[in-house]
Amino acid sequence: MHENVVVVGAAVIRDGAVLAARRTYPQSLAGKWELPGGKVEPGESDKSALVREMHEELGMAVEVGEQIGDDVALDVEKILRVYRVTLLAGEPLLTEHDEVRWLRADQLGEVDWLPGDVVVLPALAAALNANL
Repeated sequence: MHENVVVVGAAVIRDGAVLAARRTYPQSLAGKWELPGGKVEPGESDKSALVREMHEELGMAVEVGEQIGDDVALDVEKILRVYRVTLLAGEPLLTEHDEVRWLRADQLGEVDWLPGDVVVLPALAAALNANL
């Protein structure tokens, strides 16, 4: 039995809106929207992985808070964990994504999310509404 691979997602919340990013690869996921993030490397904590991924992917300095929603099984090996993230410095740079948008709770349905992220949307909407 091997350990699940943890994929961390960042719910970057600012002014009542969350940062969504559109994927450019792999081809099967291109054009789909996600909460930015990535895989937790061996020996890395969820929070340190998110800090690293946000810096690498978007050029942003962040502080990671509490988990939003429950763990989501992406497949037999991967689980998604989403955390509330506070932007400390920087604006999103488009390196691994071709577009970003700041979405309020009532706008979450306007983009075509990756299936794993869809599961987290109700908890994310509640967090956004509580943050107003």
